[in-house]
Amino acid sequence: MGNILLALVPALMWGINPLVMQKIGGKATNQQMGMSMGTLIFSVAVLFFYQPATWSANLIIASFLCGISWSFGQFNQIKSFHIIGVSRAMPISTGTQLIGTTLVGVLYFREWTQTMHYFLGISALVLIIAGVTFTAYQEKVEKISNEVDMKKGMITLIVSSAGFVLYAVIPRLADINGWDAIFPQAIGMFIGSILFCSFEKKPDIFGKKSFQNLLIGLFFAIGNITLMLSNEANGVALGFTLSQMNVVVSTIGGLLILHEIKTSKELKYTLSGLILVVAGGILIGMTK
Repeated sequence: MGNILLALVPALMWGINPLVMQKIGGKATNQQMGMSMGTLIFSVAVLFFYQPATWSANLIIASFLCGISWSFGQFNQIKSFHIIGVSRAMPISTGTQLIGTTLVGVLYFREWTQTMHYFLGISALVLIIAGVTFTAYQEKVEKISNEVDMKKGMITLIVSSAGFVLYAVIPRLADINGWDAIFPQAIGMFIGSILFCSFEKKPDIFGKKSFQNLLIGLFFAIGNITLMLSNEANGVALGFTLSQMNVVVSTIGGLLILHEIKTSKELKYTLSGLILVVAGGILIGMTK
């Protein structure tokens, strides 16, 4: 029971992250910088308890690039929250990340080796694609205030997911341990965040709201650490699958806590899409 509760911590941390972020407020740049600074502070604290046996060039460079990829993905995901809202963005983001990492795993790492893997995996992809489509549904309404730019939001999320897929793939390509990567990865996250935020108009990189958003960086880092602990205790299949339940927390929270507006029909489509994405995530977990 304790191991299952441990596995749910990443889902909780990553699920409440966008909710707290939107409650604190600020520009996307403030939220991105707060998140990266909080993660960096947490990684420095981890150094007092754990350090790699060897600081190799492979570890430092790969971890740094991994952090840069994360900052690109995370910044675009945050921008999507401002465009289409958390309850719409999170199921789409989770779905496109699952599709991307699965395709890389199958086509490059040859993870599916049995007929059952292909059956479960293809079924999962179909469910996820259907779920993303349902979630992206927008009913035409008379009041323009209820409309959101779904096209722009979708493009932003697809770009975001490309960064997150690289974030997941680089450690495997470089064959580095997640614990070893924590500090150099956090440096990459911080520098990448400064870089990408600096291209925005009036970025206010180290403004007051950036420091208020430090808390979300700590949430992310706690989720990251507990996912590694969960994978060790429960295995990757269960640990990965349960961590994806963050989409349930953030989507429901966006509706109930952030009071994001949806028509009755949009709400039905969003919840149906959420269920399909979660089901697809569970099936993908079964292929690992």
